[in-house]
Amino acid sequence: MTSTVDPISLPQRAASNDTEIDREALANLLVEIARNVDPDYRARLDGVPTADPRMETLRQLLVGREISELSRVTHLLDEPEQLASAVGGVLPSAAARAPHAQLGEALAPAVERAVQRSIQKSPRTLTDILYPVFLPAIRKSIGEKIDQTFQSLNETLRHIFTWHGLKWRLEAWRTGASFSEVVLKHSLVYRVEHVFLINRNSGLLIAHVTADNATSEDPQLISSMLSAIQDFVKDSFNEKEQSGLDTIRFGELRLWSEVGPFATLVAVIRGNPPEELHEIFRDLLLRIHDECSQALEQFDGDSSQLVGVETLLQTCVELKQEDSNQGFPWLVVAAVLLVLIPAGGWFLLSWQSGQRWQAYVSRLSTQPGIIVAEQKVRDGQFYIAGLRDPLAADPQALLSGTQVDPARVHSQWQFYQSLEPEFVLKRLTASLAPPDSVRLSIVNDRIVAEGEAPDTWIDRARAAARQLSAGGPVFDISKVRDVSPEARAAEHWQAYVSRLEVQPGIIVAEQKVHDGQFYIAGLRDPLAADPQSLLSGTKVDPARVHSQWQFYQSLDPKFVLKRLTASLTPPKSVRLSIVEDRIVAEGEAPDTWIDRARAAARQLSAGGPVFDISKVRDVSPEARAAEHWQTYVSRLEAQPGIIVAQQRARGGHFYISGLRDPQAADPQALLSGTGVDPARVHSQWQFYQSLDPKFVLKRLVASLAPPKSVRLMTIQDRIVAVGEAPAAWINRARVASQQLSADGLSLDISELRESTPQELTHLRDAIQAVDIFFDSGKAVPGPEQLPVLDKLANQLKELAKDAREAGVTAQFMLTGHSDATGRETAKVSISAARAETVRALLKKRGVDPELLLVRGAGTFEPAEAEDSRTGSSANRRVSVTVNFH
Repeated sequence: MTSTVDPISLPQRAASNDTEIDREALANLLVEIARNVDPDYRARLDGVPTADPRMETLRQLLVGREISELSRVTHLLDEPEQLASAVGGVLPSAAARAPHAQLGEALAPAVERAVQRSIQKSPRTLTDILYPVFLPAIRKSIGEKIDQTFQSLNETLRHIFTWHGLKWRLEAWRTGASFSEVVLKHSLVYRVEHVFLINRNSGLLIAHVTADNATSEDPQLISSMLSAIQDFVKDSFNEKEQSGLDTIRFGELRLWSEVGPFATLVAVIRGNPPEELHEIFRDLLLRIHDECSQALEQFDGDSSQLVGVETLLQTCVELKQEDSNQGFPWLVVAAVLLVLIPAGGWFLLSWQSGQRWQAYVSRLSTQPGIIVAEQKVRDGQFYIAGLRDPLAADPQALLSGTQVDPARVHSQWQFYQSLEPEFVLKRLTASLAPPDSVRLSIVNDRIVAEGEAPDTWIDRARAAARQLSAGGPVFDISKVRDVSPEARAAEHWQAYVSRLEVQPGIIVAEQKVHDGQFYIAGLRDPLAADPQSLLSGTKVDPARVHSQWQFYQSLDPKFVLKRLTASLTPPKSVRLSIVEDRIVAEGEAPDTWIDRARAAARQLSAGGPVFDISKVRDVSPEARAAEHWQTYVSRLEAQPGIIVAQQRARGGHFYISGLRDPQAADPQALLSGTGVDPARVHSQWQFYQSLDPKFVLKRLVASLAPPKSVRLMTIQDRIVAVGEAPAAWINRARVASQQLSADGLSLDISELRESTPQELTHLRDAIQAVDIFFDSGKAVPGPEQLPVLDKLANQLKELAKDAREAGVTAQFMLTGHSDATGRETAKVSISAARAETVRALLKKRGVDPELLLVRGAGTFEPAEAEDSRTGSSANRRVSVTVNFH
């Protein structure tokens, strides 16, 4: 039986990812397969494909979604980047839902290995992370240990050579303790009298305990003052928030402060406490934070949840150490004296003997020509060795007067030649035997010979100078003159040549001495001095002088002036003179002479002096008229608001044109006094608006019509408005300022103040009438001033708020004052400190610190005279000044 395979149409829609199967298509496909598939179909039809497309369709209908999902997952597993992205998307939520214990156990090994590898690879990274955390704690711990060490060392050194130190050393030997421990036990006597626990944020007192018989004022007031001091120091010196004031000392009292996260522990200690006490306070503060951290963080003044804190603080006030009074150890003192007196006598004698010997050695060391190489004292004998110049002092003779026994002195000296100038001078004097006309002396560590001597002695002196040892003084014989006849004649000739060379108009070209004759040649101006006449007084024989001079014209200004005077013959109204190597003519002369002078100036040789005739005025009528006209033009150009564009003179008439501001001076009126005939002047002026500040100011006054409370003035080419005005007028002035700025001018209205509303004025007057008073020498106000501060703070906050609503800014200047007690610098300092304290207290009461300015006036602004009954107390105050911007 042959089966016929009919084509089966595939479903029109592909298998979806939904869980439901197209049941209708599946049923039709099963019925069709059951009807058409023959069991022998595969065996009879060889070559027929083993895969039936209908079976593939059936597979897609039954497991198509699972095959698609399996393919997607397989592809995801084969791509590491996509797998990592998929795992990263679900990992945070999986870690959040996992049990913490299991997650920690699972991650601990991997995290430990990762951290270990990171540290091995780059230890510096972990160091940089932990550095900000551990460094402050390590620094503070090291600082405290250093303080403890220095305190122990200081106390030990203080008492090491005292009677108490001797007694305590015996006690240390008897008890087996170290000497420093016994010293600290007896010297660090202290007592903790008060302990305060203060809230760090609000400054409120949490708890306070007092030792027996200890007195104090109101604890809450003390807490407020401590907080104010902390805030004052931080604000004044820009300290970090986590830092604080650690120690305050006042006489026998010390205030030690330990800062915690939520509270600060302050202990008042009388005496000299050990540094280890810091550790006790710190442990106690840590324990309080461990037990009551939540209550401390939420503390608002109610101490009902912190009942057990006072019990913990009570352990601090029980800390003390008292000095035990024992009888004086007279027996020990007597025994020590019996040992010390003989030893002291022996030591004194030895010390005196050593001092005398050292004085003798010092005396030897300062002697020239003696070098002490070695000196020592042994078994009561003195030994000394070194070098000695034969010309130096005798060391044995220097023993006299030193009280050193010569029999106990053993010396060994080696002779040498010292290079000291005085010894070298003695040897040169002995070897050279200078004549009486030569003097040898020491000048600045050099040996200088001065005077006259024969050439034979000079040669010997030069040879001796060359033989002197290197490093010694120099032998200078340059000031010794040769007294031979030839040398004297040559010296006189050189003096004559030098005299000629300084003469103006004479140039020495060549000079020589040959066979006792003198030859000289050069150039000479006819106006210069006669060389033959200059021979007189030089001791040079004129018969032995042979000269040859060529005449030339010197360019020396003096000779050029003589030639110009002779050729030009200037009139009496002209004066010729030499000014800085220039020949200057000054005065009045006719134009004909001026033309001759100009021609002579052009004919002067190049390189010579210049002939300046610019200061000679032409005295012709035309020149005088032109001069007067230029004076008038210069006068016009100097006038503000007048610009001369063009001016000329032609045919005896003068023409001028330009620009003129209507408010400038009248050019016609300026002609008076210039000597210019107004009938010969023809002017043409165009009106314009000058930008000169003087004219701009006049226009602004006319256009703006400022109120009487505003004054406009010119300051350094700027127009400045000063005073008070309504806001509308200030806006008009601001518009005018913007218009002027386009022309390069400026109207400064920064000093204008807007008229203050009446309600702000009333509150300002009330604030400025308030003063905060202080006791003498105090920088913190007394408790009676706290209500005044509270009221002042409320008024300041109210005024600041009202001013903002009115569109202005209020600023408050706190000025500290002082009475006349003490030095001037101290008075200024305490006045500034009072102002800073009030600023800190007002800031604590909610006043914006940006609005508070402080200054110290000292005694320069007293409220009352010091000689009045209440003058001093009234001047110890802080006043308030209100400014609106």
